Amino acid sequence: MKLTDIKTFVVGNPPPGYGGRYFVFVKLTTDGNVSGVGEAYCAPFHPELVARMLVDVFGRYLAGEDPHHIERIWRRVYSAGYTQHADVTLMAVLSALEMACWDIIGKEAGQPVYNLLGGRVHERLRTYTYIYARPGDPTDVYQDPVLAAERAAEYLAQGFTALKFDPAGPYTAFDGRQLSLPQLELCERFMQLLREAVGNRADLLFGTHGQMTAAGAIRLARRLEPYEPLWFEEPVPPDAPEEMALVARATRIPIATGERLSTKYDFGRVLRAQAAAILQMNLGRVGGILEAKKIAALAEVQHVQLAPHLYCGPVVGAANIQLATCSANFLILEGIERWQGFHAEVLVKPIRWEGGYVIPPTEPGLGIELDEAVCAAHPYRGDALHLDMSGQPLV
Repeated sequence: MKLTDIKTFVVGNPPPGYGGRYFVFVKLTTDGNVSGVGEAYCAPFHPELVARMLVDVFGRYLAGEDPHHIERIWRRVYSAGYTQHADVTLMAVLSALEMACWDIIGKEAGQPVYNLLGGRVHERLRTYTYIYARPGDPTDVYQDPVLAAERAAEYLAQGFTALKFDPAGPYTAFDGRQLSLPQLELCERFMQLLREAVGNRADLLFGTHGQMTAAGAIRLARRLEPYEPLWFEEPVPPDAPEEMALVARATRIPIATGERLSTKYDFGRVLRAQAAAILQMNLGRVGGILEAKKIAALAEVQHVQLAPHLYCGPVVGAANIQLATCSANFLILEGIERWQGFHAEVLVKPIRWEGGYVIPPTEPGLGIELDEAVCAAHPYRGDALHLDMSGQPLV
């Protein structure tokens, strides 16, 4: 079996745009006409350029290769251009291509990918969602704890048992910083009202995006501790796990991190520093499915759990499901609400979500197929990147 063809899709994500402004999908095909799909997450270049990168890397390192040779392909791409370093753009490209190879491997074997990586451990996968805005909201749910508490009750009625929110304010290219006293008070107010709204029926996941110094994060953590959040997410920027470890040692709240990290080398530094109790790798950036499984094994040694990250499209979501299903240390899966809307429309058959849980597919490969007609009908026309942060320091 040999890889022969590649096709890319840059798909605009229509309003409300939850999951980012666009998705970058790839489809690989073999000489036996078996196809697999993948997705690249959040490379810091225009998505059309990322699509060209996918084609370039495929031509250099995958064309003519047997897709079963994951390790050989991975090492060659990881070392491309004499790098051997966890470059997030190259790893996003490699993740998408590797993911598509696993989809092909599973289809050839007639098995879901999780059966090729140890087999099913979990019959269903607990999920969480952000508390999202709604059309016609009278205020900003991301900054209004009263409205957020009302929305939390709605999510509980749908079946969710865990909710995430991020009231800590903007994140900038000049973080970490100390939050102001009004920001600290708002964060604490969110925790108080949400805990009152959900009681012990749901875990609360306090999300941040590296806004704080370690000292600033410790100040905030002390305010949050009485409300027993399941985690405190990425409290400091991702480039210094030693600083995150200072926060981990100073609070009773479990620290979660990983959406901006890539490869076992980045995550190995987090684990060695004892900086987190929960790892949030995004399979469209981390280096692919096998790399994520290796990280899961490293984490298992230290009794660290997995909560795969998802703020992109449903192909990464499908890969996350495969990893979670076969990982003993899986904790919870991020979803964008109930995996409905455009995230379902772009697939031939939507991911199965029932009462707060994803049911792992039994179909071979990743268990999904792209609806290429829907992809073609929603091209991305903008210039903005998938996600942005403020380019100005806060005053």
